[in-house]
Amino acid sequence: METEWIKWLRSRVGTELLGDDAAVIGDTIITVDMLTEGIDFLLGRVDPQWIGRKALAVNLSDIAAMGGVPTFIVVAVALPKSEGIQLAEQLYNGMEPLIQKYSLTLAGGDTNTWDNGLVISITVLGRVTPQGVLRRNGGKPGDKILVTGMLGGSILERQFLFEPRIFEALYLNEHFDIHAAIDISDGFSLDLHRLSFESGLGAKLYEQSIPISPAAVRLSQQTGRTPLEHALSDGEDFELLLAVPPDEAEKLLTTQPLHKHFNVILYPVAELTLESGLRFTDGTVLLPQGFEH
Repeated sequence: METEWIKWLRSRVGTELLGDDAAVIGDTIITVDMLTEGIDFLLGRVDPQWIGRKALAVNLSDIAAMGGVPTFIVVAVALPKSEGIQLAEQLYNGMEPLIQKYSLTLAGGDTNTWDNGLVISITVLGRVTPQGVLRRNGGKPGDKILVTGMLGGSILERQFLFEPRIFEALYLNEHFDIHAAIDISDGFSLDLHRLSFESGLGAKLYEQSIPISPAAVRLSQQTGRTPLEHALSDGEDFELLLAVPPDEAEKLLTTQPLHKHFNVILYPVAELTLESGLRFTDGTVLLPQGFEH
């Protein structure tokens, strides 16, 4: 549904501001995400502080994918009438560590109550660095696709407790040649397809090199799906996919940058190809899989 809606919008308003993780207007980066009870969380089963944290963190991940610096946030919530103001306080308490860590300013918002479940929407503004923004459409044939961490199994709590890759993205954008980027919100293969499609290319996946998280292995024991299937499609990993020239990729993979704000291991997972679509190294076609809103 979301894909068709975006196609329709782009046919009406053009593509200049659409098609990336965030919009760029002048030197300002803007992104917004909304979480809804029953789809993104179950209020009775999840600590409200986790919900508040995630609502902010998903937006920060979008800013990271653009290589920007987050600055201001605006928060809107629709609280269930059955809940008191304590719920809003718990949501904020979940956001506060990220607000402090990334030196954000809460600039306003809106609060309402209604007869349905909790809805929280956060808008984050950021600024463009001198290196410029990272977009999805900058990939080149032969670029290596690197990922900033392990994939799959996020439903086993990580979806609420992941760390946005703000500092890592800023460091990479400043010191290395990064052609394109996207964060993995809806599924590795689906978001890889989005990056390669926006770049007018396809991708060949290195299935043996895809970093499968221990959580994906545990989850596979419950679902009967393979750990690789979970890594390809689970979504909400919120790691970054980076399209990097081959020589830069080799340098990054060999050195694994050591820096106080670089707390990830980079893994090679694919390369961009002139042939459209996704394929494994043996030529098998992979249909993009993940969460469609």
